[in-house]
This record gives sequence, structure tokens and C-alpha cells, in this order.
Amino acid sequence: MIELTEKTCSLFPEMAPRHEAILRAALRLFNEKGYFSTSVHEIVAAADVSVGFVYHHFTDKAGIARALFDHLLSGMNRLLDDIESSHASAEQRCKAVVGMLFELTDSDPDAMGFIIHARHKEFLPTEKSICSASAFVRMRRFVLKGIEEGEIPMMDSSVAGALVYGAAIRLVCLRLDGLVDQTLAHYFDELWSRTWTAVQR
Repeated sequence: MIELTEKTCSLFPEMAPRHEAILRAALRLFNEKGYFSTSVHEIVAAADVSVGFVYHHFTDKAGIARALFDHLLSGMNRLLDDIESSHASAEQRCKAVVGMLFELTDSDPDAMGFIIHARHKEFLPTEKSICSASAFVRMRRFVLKGIEEGEIPMMDSSVAGALVYGAAIRLVCLRLDGLVDQTLAHYFDELWSRTWTAVQR
């Protein structure tokens, strides 16, 4: 069973209302239309703020996209902080990460869609790829620590990371694409049990 709650599992904690309105409007429009087909004026209209406010605080559309990217990854890092501080073993941490990814996908598919599906390098060329972003590096470090401490059998850390998270991320993609009708919580217990068994072999 997924242990995180929707209240704690959020990438949008409290922030200034107009800033949140802009980021949420941009998030929805970028997912629906794509970054290049979305205009600043559409974001402004959807967020019900002034054009001047957007240009003053974000400069341009790329500034909005960068703020959104940074905000979502910061939110993931906050959730990972909670996981790291409340779970001691690699198994507990990795299980909680999968639960986090599943719950975010079901509770905030726009945010997860932007994180997983958006081709960030096309409109944020100076950013690292999403797999190299800090939150995803930390997720893999939970696995590496498990190898170093003997909780996970010795193997290439990239292989171990793929075993631990690969199937879960695939289910996230299927859910985001509308190919899985059940909530991901429905699959959590069986997927994690089989994942951890595979890692231990």
C-alpha cells in the first residue's frame, strides 16, 4: 500500500497565489499544446494575471518554463528529503520513492507529464536532461547506498537503478498516456514485491 498521502505528496506547496496560477496555467497549456505552441498571452489569460506581472517576474516564456522546471524538481527534492529522513534502509527508501511517483501521477498528472514527457532540452537548452536532474540522481543514490551496504547484491549501479525504478516509471508513462485505467495504487503492492524480488536475485 502506498504510504504517502495526497497532502504530503505535492509538488505545489504553498506559494504566492499569482505565481502558482501562472505556473499551473503554463503547466496545463504546455502539456496540452506543447511549449512552442503556447503563447505568453494564453498563459496570462488562463492564469488571470496581467502581462506586466508575468514579464516583471518571469521575463518571458522561457523564464516561465525554467521557473516551472525548477519548482517541480525542488518539490521532488523536498519529498525525497522526507523519504530519506523517515526511512533508514534502501528497500524502504526505494519503495517510498515508487509510492511517491505513483501518487504524484494519480494526483497531479500534469506535473508528472511535464517532468516525464516534456523534451526540456528543446526549450531549456542549458538545463541537464531530466535523468541527470538532482532529484533523479538522488533516487539512484538510494540504490547505490543499498549496494554499498550489502542490502542489494553487488551489480552495476545503472542496472540496479533500472531494476528498481524501470518498471515503475513505465507504469507511470502508461498511466499518463491513458493506457492504464486503474489508479497506480492498484498495482503498487504487486509491482514492488516483484521488483524487490528481482533485485535480490
